[in-house]
Amino acid sequence: MQRVFITGASSGIGAALALFYARQGAQVALVGRREDALRAVMQSLPPLAGQASSGAGHRLYVADVRDRQALHRAAADFIESGSVDIVIASAGISVGTLTEALEDFDVFSAVLATNVNGTVATFEPFIASMKQRGQGTLVGIASVAGVRGLPGAGAYSASKAAVRCYCESLRVELKGTGVKVVTIAPGFIQTPMTARNPYKMPFLMPVERFADRAGLAISRGASYTVIPWQMGIVAKLLRLVPNRLYDFFAAGRKRKPRQMP
Repeated sequence: MQRVFITGASSGIGAALALFYARQGAQVALVGRREDALRAVMQSLPPLAGQASSGAGHRLYVADVRDRQALHRAAADFIESGSVDIVIASAGISVGTLTEALEDFDVFSAVLATNVNGTVATFEPFIASMKQRGQGTLVGIASVAGVRGLPGAGAYSASKAAVRCYCESLRVELKGTGVKVVTIAPGFIQTPMTARNPYKMPFLMPVERFADRAGLAISRGASYTVIPWQMGIVAKLLRLVPNRLYDFFAAGRKRKPRQMP
């Protein structure tokens, strides 16, 4: 039986991945800030083999990934019950920001602390035991928004670019240990997070289909995967566009609403 630890599991991508792995018979640890939402997700999960009621046998931990000690306590409790096969750092904040708005500095800090430091804090407790076993997979959730900086989304774009580079660094650090580091870069996925976007979202994908594609990439140990694949082509093209041309088109793009996380 696989054992999977997922942050940001109260909704969106994290919740969909929890359901994906539970349906495969894995024991899932759900981590998130909102206990009521986590319990609702847990009740949607099929029980472990031998259990009768929905959600039975899975674990629930109420913790903010910005609280490193609380996150480590949750990880330690899950590790105590057995080896952990997959760790998915899915917790994230997506919100519009403006550098000229002095009040947005705290929002910048919250986005970076959650999306970047939260990923590091999620992985930390599991690496030693995975290296000792010579196996395990760490999964970071980046974004196509981290390929080029988007206007009005400086904090989010910067954080997701940082997640991609951090996971690449970690992958190289752990080469030869048996521990895999997988980076998933979602395009536009149907979640409560993207529901607030006031602009067209090409190749918008249902979150359940995303979870299926992500699960396949994780099982293969793929180093970097963009989902859906069409956005992977867009991402490659964006890297090739000269700055002057990119600036011209990106400057007129509609922006994500500013709001406190």
